[in-house]
Amino acid sequence: METTHRIETADAREMDLPEDSVDLVVTSPPYPMIEMWDDVFAALDPDIGDALDAGDGDRAFAAMHDVLDSVWAAVARVLRPGGIAAINVGDATRTLERFRQYPNTAEITRRFRDRGFDPLPDILWRKPANSAAKFMGSGMVPPNAYPTLEHESILLFRNGPRREFEPGARRRYESAYFWEERNEWFSDLWEVTGHPQDVEAGARERSGAFPLAIPTRLIRMFSVQGDTVLDPFWGTGTTTLAAMFEGRGSVGYELDADLRAAFEQRLADAPARSRRRAGERLAAHRAWVADYDGQLDYEAVHYDTPVRTKQERQLRLYVLDSVAGTDAGYRATHVPYTE
Repeated sequence: METTHRIETADAREMDLPEDSVDLVVTSPPYPMIEMWDDVFAALDPDIGDALDAGDGDRAFAAMHDVLDSVWAAVARVLRPGGIAAINVGDATRTLERFRQYPNTAEITRRFRDRGFDPLPDILWRKPANSAAKFMGSGMVPPNAYPTLEHESILLFRNGPRREFEPGARRRYESAYFWEERNEWFSDLWEVTGHPQDVEAGARERSGAFPLAIPTRLIRMFSVQGDTVLDPFWGTGTTTLAAMFEGRGSVGYELDADLRAAFEQRLADAPARSRRRAGERLAAHRAWVADYDGQLDYEAVHYDTPVRTKQERQLRLYVLDSVAGTDAGYRATHVPYTE
């Protein structure tokens, strides 16, 4: 199996993809009202810089979301009917005229609804805490302290009615997840540990970093092998890397050309990492089987292990065999995982 991975150094508001050509969107955009993104937003709309200089948080907040909304318009055009958009974002706290929280999650949800998307239950994931302190503000006396923000949200939207497949579609059943994975992944609360990205710090500071586990899970949950995944805020390519590992194609848009170089170093050992990850996934399932105290009535077709449900029998892991550069990005070859 081959997949293609197109990387465009371009503005996602002007993406030139065909209509209905993307199966899944996974992205982490710049967060409005987070100070590190002020210059990015102001470069796209000078009124944002004026509003921030004037201390007008409401005007800056609305204008930043207007910029993002132009990308959501492009997403609505290229995402296939029934496709899922998964948007990783956090609310923001900031002092301008006074301290307050800016509700990015609610604003993005409103704008996707206005574009006809159906909101699905979202996911909260807890970030590794940098401090034991669980409050900010006035220290040990009430009432002017406030909680720290230690979570981000993955907002999920479906583009119309659910996606349909032909009965018994092989690539759908080969893309199945294990029963115990389903139970963990489809919880609305995730604990995600580890470093946000395995890239050098300078590149990470210029991108919307999120752990590789997040796009990996979302791709497994909401796409099938051979699908195309779009990330309109590509950053250092975490979504593309996850797509390569999972046998999906990808398209990414990124304004910062220097971040492409940071992605190159992530490909050096990608085939070996892909194989190791597949082995770890199968080993985790076998460990679950060893601890399971119920009846397991089915056997996996491709691996020597029982499974909990009939839908898991055809599950097949694919690994990244090779990656080659192309004029547009990369071409990846995938082979079934064998032990």
